[in-house]
Amino acid sequence: MNKHLLTTPIGVGNNTSVTVELEACFHDDDAFKYRAYTFTYLLLFPVALFCNIGALAIFFLQRSRRSSASSVVMMNLALSDGSFSLTLPLRLAYYFRDGVWDFPDWLCRLCVFGFYLNLYTSILFLTLLSVLRWLAVARPLRHLALATPTRSLLVCMGVWLFVGVSSTPFLSNGVTKRAGFPRCFEPSSPSSWGRVLILNYVALALGFLLPFLTIIVCYSRLVQHLTARSSIHGRSLSGSARRHNRRRSVHLVTMVTATFLLCFLPYHVIRSLHLHAVCGKWSCGVTVVLQRAVVVTLCLAASNSVVNPLLYYYSTRTFRDNMRDAHSSLLSSRGGSFRSGLALMRRRNTT
Repeated sequence: MNKHLLTTPIGVGNNTSVTVELEACFHDDDAFKYRAYTFTYLLLFPVALFCNIGALAIFFLQRSRRSSASSVVMMNLALSDGSFSLTLPLRLAYYFRDGVWDFPDWLCRLCVFGFYLNLYTSILFLTLLSVLRWLAVARPLRHLALATPTRSLLVCMGVWLFVGVSSTPFLSNGVTKRAGFPRCFEPSSPSSWGRVLILNYVALALGFLLPFLTIIVCYSRLVQHLTARSSIHGRSLSGSARRHNRRRSVHLVTMVTATFLLCFLPYHVIRSLHLHAVCGKWSCGVTVVLQRAVVVTLCLAASNSVVNPLLYYYSTRTFRDNMRDAHSSLLSSRGGSFRSGLALMRRRNTT
């Protein structure tokens, strides 16, 4: 059985007995990891690819409705998720081969980079959607003045640039050799875990905690504002448009909060604990348990690429209208082609 060198700390000085003991403790747990990732990515790939490419097509085809700031942000979110789904076949091929990377080194680096790019752009785009929803409900005049499609596009480009530059350290993690085979998605050496721990805390602070706190503040004020207006105006707010606006806000609050609590929070907590266990040389039993927990929570984090399309549909009337319009356009184009074909056949029969 191969030793799991990923979580094997380096021996200090000549204290080889500690190193041997730790190497014996960190058993090869690749089978669990490969099964979990293979099962997850087999489910995610077709759904994420179809839903996000379809969402992008709907956003682009319905040009007349592509005039809101939220639609611009959702387009960027769908682009992020769709791009990540394109890397899943490479990951599946790797895990089907029992952890042997048969592709170029730059593709390995790109897959590692793509995961973190998708993870943190998704978090920031969801945060931006939450801020826009709070402005639209609580500060409608300011929302009209500030939340223009052009400004939203510039902010989204800034998010891409910020996350892309911040994730460049992961481009240094390419193909490594372990047990005589080329491996991907593994640190190059045990000493690199210290650098990963530092990167983890930077990402945790800027990429998760700050956006999460922003969302909590926006949603608490949003709920407070909706509650206050309902108590003051009573039944005067029973108009269908006002009820619909409140329903959209509730859907957005529920789905974004659920995404953060189910997809993003467990992964960041367990990842931090696991890195501390490795770098701090915790007991082997605890580290192995955390190692498996990281696998499970990473699968949950990757699943955000299929959750976001539900957000487009259930929280925005525009997207539902776009889907209906696209479906009607498709049916009308098919009907027009069918009718033109019948007319051509009639002309041929009369000649």
